[in-house]
Amino acid sequence: MDKRSLSERDICTKFITPALRHAGWDEMSQIREEVSFTKGRIIVRGKLVTRGQAKRADYILYYRPNLPLALIEAKDNAHSVGDGMQQALDYAQTLNIPFVFSSNGDSFVFHDRTGGSDPRETTLPLDAFPSPADLWARFRAWKGLDAEAESVVLQDYHDDGSGKTPRYYQVNAINAAIEAIAKGRRRVLLVMATGTGKTYTAFQIIWRLWKAGRSKRILFLADRNVLIDQTMVNDFRPFGGTMAKLSTNAKTIERGDGSTDDLTLALDKRRRIDTAYEVYLGLYQAITGPEESQKLFREFSPGFFDLIVIDECHRGSAAEDSAWREILEYFSAATQIGLTATPKETQYVSNIAYFGEPVFTYSLKQGIRDGFLAPYKVVKVHIDRDVEGYRPEKGQLDRVGEEVEDRLYNIKDFDRTLVIDDRTRLVAQKVTQFLKESGDRYQKTILFCVDQEHAARLRQALTNENADLVAENPRYVMRITGGDAEGQAQLGNFIDPEARWPVLVTTSRLLSTGVDAQTCRLIVLDREVGSMTEFKQIVGRGTRVHEDTRKYYFTLIDFRGATSHFADPDFDGEPVQIYAPKDGQPIDPPDAPPTDEDGLPLPESPGDDETIVDRPGVDQPDLPPPTGGPRRKVYVDGVGASIVAERVEYLDEHGRLVTESLRDFTKRALRKRFASLDDFLRRWNAAERKQAILEELEAEGLPLDPIVAELGRDLDPFDLICHVAFDAKPLTRRERAEHVKKRDAFTKYGPKARAVLDALLAKYADEGVLNLDDANVLRIAPFSGLGTPIELIRAFGGKPSFERAVHDLQSELYRDTA
Repeated sequence: MDKRSLSERDICTKFITPALRHAGWDEMSQIREEVSFTKGRIIVRGKLVTRGQAKRADYILYYRPNLPLALIEAKDNAHSVGDGMQQALDYAQTLNIPFVFSSNGDSFVFHDRTGGSDPRETTLPLDAFPSPADLWARFRAWKGLDAEAESVVLQDYHDDGSGKTPRYYQVNAINAAIEAIAKGRRRVLLVMATGTGKTYTAFQIIWRLWKAGRSKRILFLADRNVLIDQTMVNDFRPFGGTMAKLSTNAKTIERGDGSTDDLTLALDKRRRIDTAYEVYLGLYQAITGPEESQKLFREFSPGFFDLIVIDECHRGSAAEDSAWREILEYFSAATQIGLTATPKETQYVSNIAYFGEPVFTYSLKQGIRDGFLAPYKVVKVHIDRDVEGYRPEKGQLDRVGEEVEDRLYNIKDFDRTLVIDDRTRLVAQKVTQFLKESGDRYQKTILFCVDQEHAARLRQALTNENADLVAENPRYVMRITGGDAEGQAQLGNFIDPEARWPVLVTTSRLLSTGVDAQTCRLIVLDREVGSMTEFKQIVGRGTRVHEDTRKYYFTLIDFRGATSHFADPDFDGEPVQIYAPKDGQPIDPPDAPPTDEDGLPLPESPGDDETIVDRPGVDQPDLPPPTGGPRRKVYVDGVGASIVAERVEYLDEHGRLVTESLRDFTKRALRKRFASLDDFLRRWNAAERKQAILEELEAEGLPLDPIVAELGRDLDPFDLICHVAFDAKPLTRRERAEHVKKRDAFTKYGPKARAVLDALLAKYADEGVLNLDDANVLRIAPFSGLGTPIELIRAFGGKPSFERAVHDLQSELYRDTA
């Protein structure tokens, strides 16, 4: 056997796997081969959606399930033994795996990322691969685990038997949290982008600590009822009868598989607590409040809970005087885990100051690169009134007959203090136009408005623009805000992928956080978003991929310039710690007057350009000014509004927004493949099957159908490539067919053969069929009316002559190139 002639897979089977077995690794429970750990980045260009290649490790070795210790990159024997090391180290860094190997079947190169080996990288014979016990001992020493901590770290994950396993970054997050807690850390922060499964991650952490006996009583806190209810019947369901909700309201919840569960309650009608449960889930608003009598959490002893997990902790726990903080400080003896997509960091409000540096971070950018999160297009629409502002004419009266204050009104004023209905109608028209042009008017859409009243007006404008679909079902457009009971009752249907209605939802802040709208394909921003934290949350409403409904990307339409946050280096960067306590100072940020992000003082009460984001669970209207009663809105009619600019931007492979049309992209890609028009013509004319060229392009991620749809012209693929890539004047299929007829190029054939060629020309003109030499086409109309396939082929003198005639026909078709 010539070892150098073997494939990489043969090297694995014949040399690497036997070496692992010899070292004591169990093939069924500890060795996994060809492990794909990312999904492959979703790439969107116009309506063209492709996936990049998933990252795949040749071998991952596990000490226990979901506790990876080693990674092996294999190469065939034509490579040197260490050729796979750089790729292996890159994968190991992503997967947080400490021990890395490369092999070509002759031996192993071993790299110890822990730094515990001297030298760090060495070559090992095939029969000297380390055993599981050896690598675990090195790992345990590296992590500094004593016997008690080791027992916690080795506690198995929950396995429901369905084959579902955590994604690689969830494994990293779970293991990082468990290790930190096992070694005695009492405050733990996990930063994971919206849509990456924070609740499932939290469940596995809780499960392992609970099973290991490290945490016997657990409290899970959130600020939305829907988060608590869905968590109980989905991710937390394995806790079964040991789990209860801190609520007096019984409820039946439908699970994702259509079955229903009745929530178990820990409170009776007199709000007395049953302390017999082990896992409690609570809405923080339900267990605390400004009055002492509302502070239900005090019914528990301060040492009752061993573990507290705070979901979406950015929405309150960071502030020293928040209701969250009051609960956390009461149960200060418990281990506390904060989960957030957007850690809140200002000079006086800090998650990191409370929880410490995150033990794990998984960003939006990384989620998009890995293909677990949906990328997005951004459509920026600039309205003239927003750009130029509006100054009323002298003596201008509003709708109630009062004179409009003479000043320049700008984008901060519109829909907050001054209403121009023409602007609202224009927004509704542009959104409706987008839906119609997209070809899907039923794509779930969230429209963010200035306040509840603005949401009501935009709902009305959208209703008028979509009267046909509203007539089909009045729930096509709905307002879902904190003050609208009818709208809130439809929230479950909006986030249900199986429910068609409602489709378009207007809101102000209720849907900006914590709502798992998996099939949301369109987000519309018609209000300013000053807070980076809230902006990330809003973007997160669309980042979930839902493959069952082919939702691979989403669109964000921005009418107010909110997407300027993309240019902020903090948009997807690491959280920044500003407050740094010195020795003797409290770790909590000190009391101080509020400041903006530049450190400048702010008024005591929120101004018109601020959005309330730290009162979760309630869709807050504008606060009245301190004195003089509530300010009324001014409604001005007959002002008009128009679009002054519009552009579409895409995220490129580096996560940057770039502006490029689908046509420009296609041109660039085609010119990479064909150096010139002559080069393309040679390739096309030489191809026996023209379809083969198109199949090659599609295999490389460049199907031509989307650009055909965008151009809106009935072009042959040949003309499409010549026109888009090389600016040649295109001919339609019908024009090409007519040119062939005019040249009368087939006089040498008899009447029946010419009738067949004429019918093939007509079929090409109508349908663009490229495989005209497929004899099966002769079995269908109109050919079946001319004779049987055998008779028609005989009219050409046999099958070779038929195929030659068809090739000549194709050559004639593509003779003209402008």
